[in-house]
Amino acid sequence: MNDKGSTGRAGVGIVGAGEFGQTFMAQVARSPHFILRVVCDSSPEKALTALHNAGHSADAHVRCDSRAAALGAIEEGRIAVVDDHALIAGLPIQAVVEATGAPSTAAAVAEGAIAAGYHVAMATKEAEVVVGPALARRARAAGVVHTLVDGDQPSLLIGLVARARLLGLTVVAAGKSTEADYVLDGSRGTVTAWGRTVAVDRYDWRLDDPSTLERRRIASLATKTVPDLCEMTIVANHTDLVPDRPELHGPVARTVELPSLFRPKAEGGLLEASGVVDVFTCLRRADEISFAGGVFVVVEAPDPVTGRVLASKGIPVSDDGRYLLLHNPVHLLGVEALASLYSAVHLGRSTGGKDVRQRFDLVARTTRAFEAGEQLTIGERHEIPDLEPVIMPHRADEPAAPIPYYLAASGRIVRPLDAGRVLTFADVETDPTSSLYRLRRET
Repeated sequence: MNDKGSTGRAGVGIVGAGEFGQTFMAQVARSPHFILRVVCDSSPEKALTALHNAGHSADAHVRCDSRAAALGAIEEGRIAVVDDHALIAGLPIQAVVEATGAPSTAAAVAEGAIAAGYHVAMATKEAEVVVGPALARRARAAGVVHTLVDGDQPSLLIGLVARARLLGLTVVAAGKSTEADYVLDGSRGTVTAWGRTVAVDRYDWRLDDPSTLERRRIASLATKTVPDLCEMTIVANHTDLVPDRPELHGPVARTVELPSLFRPKAEGGLLEASGVVDVFTCLRRADEISFAGGVFVVVEAPDPVTGRVLASKGIPVSDDGRYLLLHNPVHLLGVEALASLYSAVHLGRSTGGKDVRQRFDLVARTTRAFEAGEQLTIGERHEIPDLEPVIMPHRADEPAAPIPYYLAASGRIVRPLDAGRVLTFADVETDPTSSLYRLRRET
């Protein structure tokens, strides 16, 4: 249902009042293009707190327990707060921002919004990686747009790749930094990450040879995480870029080293092929800026002379001048989501890829033996305990095919499994009535 009202701004709703949702609520109030009409969260108190923290006055919103009440609130010019996303259908809005962080719920929200004729901006990568292509097809058939969101890395990275190619630059590697900055304090002999500090006798700050990379890893401080591989799988599904290896390389590296590392192995780099996705953990001193989960591309320089000229302008360049680093070291969460909304609502375009297909899947490999009957659940950092994420080429869903990582989440192991085994559909009992499962059947 369209709604521009007397303000000329398009009405939007958001589902999910967490960190992403709250930053969106704060910024949309400043937008000349959109007006917030409805906020949905399973905890209305959380939604009301988020609206308060985002600067919305108490009389600007009202809690509603029915669609009729929500419609009445909107007609009064107030923000309707609801606890069930099914109540959104039929309200006078044009787009829904999905930011629940829960894969099954996110799929249901997007499915319902598309059916109601709304554009959808999907922030929950755990759903996008499983059913994003299916949702994109449904949206096209319904005459609306399903888009990733600027403010999160996949959309921003796809945009950076597109810009590089617009300039005629060959993309060798595209990726992001993990959330696990390694902060080195040379005077104290410590490395800090994830809020923990570890003493190190000696640390290889300079990249002398490939063995340096392995010596930089600290077993007790995680580097790449499941969300990192999830996001790179999404980028691979939205582009023609591929993982160089199922686990990715994920080196601990300084920003200036990226053009030398993410180049072909024959030239001293890590890569077996060109045109890949990968991640790195940013190694820095405390007085240096963090890469902060930002995105990057390594491209071929037009020629070594141009490469050296750009190096003189402060662009990180490989030692031979052949490879350049282009990067955006920040992502602004819901503050930036407005750019993707504008693209969808006013331009009719996604800020993801033009040809979205299930080229790859994020799947799970056991790190211990499992017994029949064990329940899988998502824990900290969106990880399922004792399952290692790997990226594999997509296979048609059948009993022997690998089951997507986040489709397995909340499932139950149905037979004994050894360590080191990739979970298949035959290994896990899932809910066949969920939107995530049903949409996956459309891939």
